This record gives sequence, structure tokens and C-alpha cells, in this order.
Amino acid sequence: MSVAFVHDWLNGMRGGEKCLESLLDIFPQAPIFTLLCEPEKISEKIKKSQIRTSWIQKLPAWRLKYRYYLPLFPWAIRSLSLGHPSLVISVSHCAAKGVRLPRGARHVSYCLTPMRYLWGFYEEYFGKGPYHGLKRLGLNLVMNLLRRWDLKTVQNVNYFIAISNHVAERIQRFYKREAVVIYPPVDGEKFCYREKDERQDYFLIVSALVPYKKIELAIEVFNEGNCPLKVIGAGTELDRLKRMAKNHIEFLGWRSDEELRQYYAQAQALIFPGEEDFGITPLEAQACGTPVIAFRKGGALETVREGETGLFFDEQTKESLSQVLEKFKSFSYDRKILRQNALRFGKDVFLRDFKKFLKERNLLE
Repeated sequence: MSVAFVHDWLNGMRGGEKCLESLLDIFPQAPIFTLLCEPEKISEKIKKSQIRTSWIQKLPAWRLKYRYYLPLFPWAIRSLSLGHPSLVISVSHCAAKGVRLPRGARHVSYCLTPMRYLWGFYEEYFGKGPYHGLKRLGLNLVMNLLRRWDLKTVQNVNYFIAISNHVAERIQRFYKREAVVIYPPVDGEKFCYREKDERQDYFLIVSALVPYKKIELAIEVFNEGNCPLKVIGAGTELDRLKRMAKNHIEFLGWRSDEELRQYYAQAQALIFPGEEDFGITPLEAQACGTPVIAFRKGGALETVREGETGLFFDEQTKESLSQVLEKFKSFSYDRKILRQNALRFGKDVFLRDFKKFLKERNLLE
């Protein structure tokens, strides 16, 4: 079958991009259509594909300000001409599922989440902001129009696949559609522990530094103690978080996969303070033999086994996280058990389940 992939944007290697990269193992010749692309920020495997972008990439300051063009995304995604594929696979958390389908094409949406900006998480992404009067009215109007468009594009999808039961519930709640769950893959070959990886005294965060990730909460808690915290990642919150943090909190930017593997393997635990739809970093940490301390909500409930591979805190407050960090001191973890749990979400499992899904619906020969 002729296949086309549609992805929201390609300017990093986050969870969605890693899923797309794995799907290229099934359809290595399929072109990728996307709103924008920064080739220097994506993997060689994706970069080698035919990548076709929209006119968003021609707008002023698109690299830094592309999120400000959110109201234009419906027109931009529909401007993409896919040619004549018989199967379209969108990997989407925003606009990709709204692409204009060629006549007769079937559409599978691998849904990372219903658009979080629209369905309950606007302030977590963009902040509350000093919005008053006409500005607040304008924002509400834009959000309402985007919600109507987002719901309309549900008709554009033949089959939904969700990345977690948490996301499947959101698809049912907002889109009134059923979704099969196929978990994203963790790369167990790349992320592993080695005999020389001795445990160090630091805790670790690996995350985009944006408001909804709740990194500020961890900074506040670790500011009150002397335990080292290392933060790997970048984003709009970086400068503010640096100003907040005391000297024993270190910001390392993005690191290579091998460096990241080592930081995972030597950490006391990964701190995961936000509510995520799935969250690949807890699995990468466990694959490296490191436990996770996570907020008790969202996808982490499906990937972390309490007491065996990590602990949960119940509220996104300093008190709740601090109590669990203290509790963590009395626990010990078996690296083999941690890794075995992560490998339940391995790439081979992902590809097997995805192929099975397509074959059962006569979408893969």
C-alpha cells in the first residue's frame, strides 16, 4: 500500500518523534508531511525521509514563535497536498489529524492526546497571563473556533490509536470515539545500565522546560535541601528556573543519547512532576535500572509499579513531593526488575502491535 505520514512539526526528538521514527521501520519509503521542520534537531533516520513542510515555515520568526501561529494551523495543515496514498497515518497532538485526505484514502490517527491547549490545559501550556478585556475576549474566540475545528476533524479519522489508556479515555470524553491502545516504544538497546554505572547521589529530571511540566515544583523542593538535582532539557522556562535554583541544582541542556543513558543509570531516581499523557522518560530511566518518583496521575500510572519501580506523590505540592522523597530513602530497587518492566514497552512490542492492528483492518499486506 502507498502510505503517507503526517506529523505536527519536526523540531526535536520528543516522544512523538520517536514513535514516528519507529513507524518508519514498517514504511521506510513513506513521505512525511508536517507544518515545519528543523533538520538539525531531528534524527538521521527521519531526516533521510522525504519531508514536505507547509507555508508556516515561511512566516517570520517561525523557529522561535511557531506556537503563536496556532490559529493558522488548520489552514496550514489542510494546504498540504499528500498526493495519492491509500493509507494516511497521522502522529498528532495538535493539527495533523486535520489534514485533507486524498479520495479513497484511509486514515489512522496515532493520537498522542486530544489537543491539550483546547481541552483543559491552556494555562498549563501558556500561563495565565495578564489577559483583560478585548485581549481575553479575542483569546476565548480563537480557542472556541479551534475547538469547533478540532471536533470537526474527528470525522476525518477512520481509526484512532491512543498512546495510553489515559489518552483513550480523553478521546472518548472529547471526541466520542473508541481508541485501541498501543503504547509508544522505549529503546531498550540504547537505554540500559552497565556494570560500571555506579549510583551517584543526585536526582534527575529529563524534560522540556515548559510550564505544564511542573519543573518549578521540583526546583522549589530541592532548593530546601542539599541533595543535588540535575536537569537535562531546554525550553521557555530555562532562564526563570535557573534564577530560582540554588547552586546544587545543575542545568545541563540537552545531552547525547549516550550521555543521557549514563545520567539515567547513575541517578538515585528520575523526578517526574507533571501530568503526562504517557511519558517516555520514566521508561527510559527504568530501562537504565533507575526508579521513578512521579505525580500520581496520567500515563505514569501505566508505566510505574509502585514500590517495585518507583513511588508516587498525590498532590503537586512541595509537601507531597517532599514526603515521598523522604519515604524513598527506605526503599531499595532491583535493577533487573526495573529493566524488565521497561521492556514490556519495547520497540519490538510496539511494531508487533501496530502491524497487527493494520493487518486486522486490511491496511497492511
